[in-house]
Amino acid sequence: MKVVVDMNKCQDHGQCVFAAPDVFSFDDTGHLAHVPDPDETLRDDVEEAADVCPLQAIRIED
Repeated sequence: MKVVVDMNKCQDHGQCVFAAPDVFSFDDTGHLAHVPDPDETLRDDVEEAADVCPLQAIRIED
């Protein structure tokens, strides 16, 4: 699984951080950071994060 975040769309709302904290976080400057290739066991959380993103900036590629 590969997680792709369109940083041109992302406005750092942080809903993904709540849905999948092992994959998404905020960096020291307050911008979104993510693990691009998380463990497959985190798929449900990543799918939830993609669903709750208000700007639909998160995509999962297999």
